[in-house]
Amino acid sequence: MAGPAPSRRTPRKSPSSSQPPALIHSDNSYLQRILNAKVYEVAIETPLDQARNLSKRLGNKVFLKREDQQPVFSFKLRGAYNKMAHLSPEARAQGVICASAGNHAQGVALSAKRLGCRAVIVMPVTTPKVKIDAVQALGGEVVLHGDSFTDAYGRALELEREQGLTFVHPFDDPDVIAGQGTIALEILRQHPGPIDAIFVAIGGGGLISGVAAYIKAVRPEIKIIGVQTKDSDAMARSVKAGKRVQLADVGLFSDGTAVKLVGEETFRITKALVDDFVIVDTDAVCAAIKDVFEDTRSILEPAGGLGVAAIKQYAAQTGAKGQTFVAITCGANMNFDRLRFVAERAEVGEQREALFAVTIPEERGSFLRFCELLGPRSVTEFNYRIADAESAHIFVGVSIQKREEAAKLAKLFVKNGFPTLDLTDNELAKQHLRHMVGGRGEQARHERLYSFTFPERPGALMRFLSSMHPDWNISLFHYRNQGADYGRILVGIEVPRGDSAALRSFLDSLQYPYQDESQNPVYKLFLR
Repeated sequence: MAGPAPSRRTPRKSPSSSQPPALIHSDNSYLQRILNAKVYEVAIETPLDQARNLSKRLGNKVFLKREDQQPVFSFKLRGAYNKMAHLSPEARAQGVICASAGNHAQGVALSAKRLGCRAVIVMPVTTPKVKIDAVQALGGEVVLHGDSFTDAYGRALELEREQGLTFVHPFDDPDVIAGQGTIALEILRQHPGPIDAIFVAIGGGGLISGVAAYIKAVRPEIKIIGVQTKDSDAMARSVKAGKRVQLADVGLFSDGTAVKLVGEETFRITKALVDDFVIVDTDAVCAAIKDVFEDTRSILEPAGGLGVAAIKQYAAQTGAKGQTFVAITCGANMNFDRLRFVAERAEVGEQREALFAVTIPEERGSFLRFCELLGPRSVTEFNYRIADAESAHIFVGVSIQKREEAAKLAKLFVKNGFPTLDLTDNELAKQHLRHMVGGRGEQARHERLYSFTFPERPGALMRFLSSMHPDWNISLFHYRNQGADYGRILVGIEVPRGDSAALRSFLDSLQYPYQDESQNPVYKLFLR
């Protein structure tokens, strides 16, 4: 599903190569800072890999700058180490402090370990244990305080003053910005040929500031395009307004870019040097994570997928063909429990799944007639429960090739007497409703409940339905494609008394493994 169009503004005229932008902080230019950055004592030069499958699909060359392969699986290590390496011996001896619940915390902790200095990391009490353990394993002293980053940040500033520590900002610091800028230096060294645009995720702005500062000084013809999610777009709004805009709330899916207020210095650099912005949505990011996995077998965190999502959206909206794009895959610290959500939404993000609410008359044969309309299409989800004597509502997911197919399918259903709502873009349906369809079947008489294991191949469902006795009615049906070779289906069948022998014959003829769930206590509690 394509997100909203990129925010547009008058493109900044790129300076000629003989006149690099005058980005001076005190007495040093950012170009000099980047060339002299101290990052390789702890960071690695990450590969620039071509995403061959995605490139072929888009008709453009797409390269991935693999910052997800850093020792802490994030680019944050570069800026943190560069900042700390430039501290005086006295300041390092006193120690450093930061506030973070994610990648910056690990970058500071590892940098401190390599430099032999103390690192205090203030994290919200809500931080997952796996992240706390990761920081402690690197030698960081974890202080848990407050329920949010803002609370942790305030406490970190207090400890900075009380203990004489040096605060290592996650993005709004010249040395941090310069450390991130070494990514751009590597990109140009690894790919000296033409590059049309580099797509960079934006949280507070440290990464894009460093990349833009170097690229525009050396190869100003290359576009720098910032990427944000539509619920965490503080930088795009700030540039449009001409001043820093603070968001009241930010989305938490892409937690690595969930920043309410961008930095002063990062705003100044971004406003001066970034060519454009692309705003992407959650589904597009999930689809991008899947794209990268299919090309690399690596799983990115949401922030790491922003650049790829933006390239896909940019190419679709501009019609770009034959161009060369680079996405910085900036992190891979993915929470394992988030993978289910990503897989669920990736199909919609790729515009390969359409969701519908369909009303069918409660009469024998209507369910089969509806399924026949689906034809050979792959069904991704099917939720149905008999509701009353006249009609029933079905929640169905169908694999499609293009978004336009959803509207055509909806018209087909309506034409054949099945009122239909297209839910493909309905956030409530995608997030909640699909897991809540069902309930008690007050009208289901003589119902028997069975769970089946179906082979995931075209025609399996129709084989099941066409084998049923004409006097039996399906009163419940639940199926969700989980991407395995076999799918699991739950079916309620109304079988008149005295048809037990015919039912056993039917079940055996299917040759599908099945289990009688009619006495399952969960069935009695929630479905009867």
